[in-house]
Amino acid sequence: MRINRQLQLLALVTITACLVTRFPNEANAASLNQARITRVNNHVQLLRPMSAAHSASVNDIVDEGTIVRTRKDSHAELILPGETVVRLAANTTFSFKNGTHDLDLGEGAVLVQAPKSATDVKIHAATVSGAITGTTSMLEFHPGVCKFLVLEGTGRLYRPGHLGDSVLVGPGQLVMGNPNAAVSDPVDFDIARFVKTSRFIVGLPPLRSEKLVAAESQKQQQEKSKKTLVDTNLVIFGGGTRVSVLGQAQANVAGRTTAAPATPHSMPEPTGAGQLKDKHVFDENF
Repeated sequence: MRINRQLQLLALVTITACLVTRFPNEANAASLNQARITRVNNHVQLLRPMSAAHSASVNDIVDEGTIVRTRKDSHAELILPGETVVRLAANTTFSFKNGTHDLDLGEGAVLVQAPKSATDVKIHAATVSGAITGTTSMLEFHPGVCKFLVLEGTGRLYRPGHLGDSVLVGPGQLVMGNPNAAVSDPVDFDIARFVKTSRFIVGLPPLRSEKLVAAESQKQQQEKSKKTLVDTNLVIFGGGTRVSVLGQAQANVAGRTTAAPATPHSMPEPTGAGQLKDKHVFDENF
């Protein structure tokens, strides 16, 4: 009798162990196609297929194909499968499919921190795409305007269907221009200034890549001290590709510019056979 009782207990323990190990696997399989909203500021909507739009809340689950839309002065943050973090600026529409792998920016701007463990992550915006695994990067898109920058890691901006039309973008570099034209070469921007002024960063919990971004910023400071990178008075205040020039008397006055519209091609080019590069800085709207 005692042996039979022991066998029954052993069988019960074995069945319980099977249940414990099985159910989390099934839950994980379901979550591969879902994201969770971790931050909502002001007016953020979820537009699910075949359903009416409704206001988003923290901890809402977002399925593939659901559009997350922010309105004026509104922001949101999501965590996707693979621990990819996506932060949405105001007036942005965003969705995803294929788990972490394919992110879609309808319009607006997003900051994405895609760790190396989240393999094969791409972000698409109409005619351009970025390969962003192992990077912290930002993509902005509006009809006729595209801006892609990398804070840490190395991304690739390319135009699908246009063989060879792509460029590697390293930390502290950005590419901007017309998304319907050939991809241009990257220029430099000031990581430290971006981190101190960007609404994607300021007042929000640190990203997991914070130390990596800080390390890349420190490298830039070392290059500045060696004069291989030199600050300019060129600034982009917020979205778009409008370049403003800060006058000598106004250089230390935040938000005041002697504004002059410019295209990416009017920016100073690297000089001295690549030994001296002008630095471009970006202010707080993004």
